[in-house]
Amino acid sequence: MKQYPRAKVIGVLQSGSRILVEEFTGKHSKGVGAYYRPIGGSIEFGERSTDALLREFEEELQVTVEIKGYMGCMENIFAINEQIGHEIIQVYRVGFIEEKNYSKEKFEVLEGKHMSFANWVKIADFIVGDKILYPDSLINKLKGEKL
Repeated sequence: MKQYPRAKVIGVLQSGSRILVEEFTGKHSKGVGAYYRPIGGSIEFGERSTDALLREFEEELQVTVEIKGYMGCMENIFAINEQIGHEIIQVYRVGFIEEKNYSKEKFEVLEGKHMSFANWVKIADFIVGDKILYPDSLINKLKGEKL
């Protein structure tokens, strides 16, 4: 069976020196424990990446965002439990339509029957390595480098 990279999209939503990220706990490519990822998900066949991103924020956080700009495309190849994952990720800068959402400290993230949380994390925590951000190369973009 042939395998192909998954087409994904993420939105970088920044407030001051923080970004909004979903928190996960478990096994990941750097070990076991907490790790973070911006809101986003898979792009469905026939769906534009921008439409997928708007849909993901609506489905997962029940909020409306607007796309502020295109940040680039990343290729993410990783291994967990000796299984290879391969993603092609479109990255956009986004902002809340409703200003009141910037003052919320935590958001419930609903994905089917699974619930987790998204919260604001200081970009510096990722840069110095206190917290783990995926995809890996996103940290370079947050530091002002090219993807």
